[in-house]
Amino acid sequence: MTSPAPVVLVFLDPAFPDGRVEDAAKPQLLVTDLGVTRGDGVFETMLAVGGEVRKMQAHLDRLGASAEALDLDIPGQDAWRRAIAAAVVRHRSENPPADPATDELVVKLVVTRGAEGAPAPTAWVQASPAGAAGRRQRETGIDVIFLDRGYDSDVAERAPWLLLGAKTLSYAVNMAALRYAHKQGADDVIFLSSDGRVLEGPTSTVLLAHVEESDGGPRVKRLITPQLDSGILPGTSQGALFTAAKAAGWELGYGPLEPQDLLDADAVWLISSVRLLAPVNTIDGKQIGTPSLQKELTAELGALFAGIR
Repeated sequence: MTSPAPVVLVFLDPAFPDGRVEDAAKPQLLVTDLGVTRGDGVFETMLAVGGEVRKMQAHLDRLGASAEALDLDIPGQDAWRRAIAAAVVRHRSENPPADPATDELVVKLVVTRGAEGAPAPTAWVQASPAGAAGRRQRETGIDVIFLDRGYDSDVAERAPWLLLGAKTLSYAVNMAALRYAHKQGADDVIFLSSDGRVLEGPTSTVLLAHVEESDGGPRVKRLITPQLDSGILPGTSQGALFTAAKAAGWELGYGPLEPQDLLDADAVWLISSVRLLAPVNTIDGKQIGTPSLQKELTAELGALFAGIR
């Protein structure tokens, strides 16, 4: 029997400026906490490489936007930064990394509305080792399937109470979609709207690339992602990579995208903060692009993404 991965837990508490460290192996939440009973809360998941948290500002901004969508009052960014630093430093001091190549921590920020009747939310940071599965998928690629999300692409604007653009704790549907994919022999999912638009993965953003050869000139490389107004979560990794790719000479584009656009692409990826850039090998059993070009583009974009902090 393998021992559980070490987890460092730091609660945000006004009485402790750098956060209150607690034992992650012991119960910490009341059974009446609305994050547990209703999924009423928000979260962010970040990656720390070599002790440095990537894209922290983008994640803190998105955490604030998600909380605002839920009318949830959360601690300020300075308090989060101090608690994040305390969690990362403590984890690395208690669990020195044995291999610099795998020195990656998953840093999760969580806020619930608190226990029923509580005057303040419950907020914490947890740090734990990144799993090997994410590294393996970014290296070998993934097989995905299309699944209908059950909403049309205009529903986010028409029904903002569905919170489709917020990163809430209500992830049961996303996890069910992944379990369904695994039962079909796939690794992941790309959601489609009921009117046939490409949306996102359960825990990732969709990217595709087209490469156009030119007579005697440099190749034109275009990086495309679905439109944000179609009810998807704005991806911090997608936004950061787009900025880096534009500086490197890539053309950028936003949908609307349909399934055939992905099937016709030279390369497709699912990108997220912890797994990073995972190339899609097949969709519904159909090979995407050509392996050699996919490998080349993945290496180029991966190098750009690795330089993002």
